Amino acid sequence: MFVGHALFAFALGALAAWWLGLSRERAVQLGVVAGLFAAAPDVDIVYAPFGLLVGAAENLTADGFWETANVVHRGPTHSLLLGTALAVAAGLWATESRPARTASVAIGAALVALTGALSGPVAALVTVVFVAAALAVATFATSRDISPRTVTGLALLGLLTHPFGDLFTGGPPPFFYPFDVTLVAERVLLHPDPTTHLLAAFAIELATVWLAVWTYVHLRGYTLTELVRPRAALGIGYAAAVLFLPAPTLERSAHFVFSVLALGAIGAPVRPFSHGVDWLETLVTGLAAVTIAAVAYAMAYGAI
Repeated sequence: MFVGHALFAFALGALAAWWLGLSRERAVQLGVVAGLFAAAPDVDIVYAPFGLLVGAAENLTADGFWETANVVHRGPTHSLLLGTALAVAAGLWATESRPARTASVAIGAALVALTGALSGPVAALVTVVFVAAALAVATFATSRDISPRTVTGLALLGLLTHPFGDLFTGGPPPFFYPFDVTLVAERVLLHPDPTTHLLAAFAIELATVWLAVWTYVHLRGYTLTELVRPRAALGIGYAAAVLFLPAPTLERSAHFVFSVLALGAIGAPVRPFSHGVDWLETLVTGLAAVTIAAVAYAMAYGAI
């Protein structure tokens, strides 16, 4: 889901800019900035490697990584209230005036102090990284001559859409942190069967990726059909995996996710890159192969 947050915001930002009459190239630029802002809340995962290093050696496993990461993951960085405040700070930072940037830093410092007082030093340090990431994106946007008002809007789009993407794969984030108000009490259940739920969540992720890819392809003047190669159909062979791999769930999904994504190699070109469209052919063909593989696996799982 890490990638999905950014791609969804990219698609929304780029399409909105295009529909508002901006050039295709400018729309892509704005979409990229929105996507970068949407990725910022997940910087809280940086705590996990440090937590593992100072923890016991037996925690150096995939389960240990996520257990450590979840100490702070989907915490203050996923708050709609903190996200709104940080979007304002990003817009102020983009003005490049000393008073506005002073106000921006003051907002960031206040967010750090708040999370430190309520959730401890680890949360405060993560918030420092969160604020720094958002201001770095604002700096990048400024270098592309994006106005402060637009930066604020893109930051709101990215930071405020991100938390909702976690409702299918994890515990609901604290939407109204620092207030003890519950917007959603538990994960949105797509199906009572845990494997079917995972497959449905994976389908949502794939749909998000397709939306972003279609947006980019369309704004660059191509069509998806001209970029998909017939070898993508080889993904149908992944249906046999239902006989050999344990049924995946959200808690035990690595073997499914990594193996099905590996089929994206089907998109690798059969000749060296020779012109600009080749990397798009690789991406779209690989994504098509993964999608066909996921559908084939789901149909095989439903049949047994």
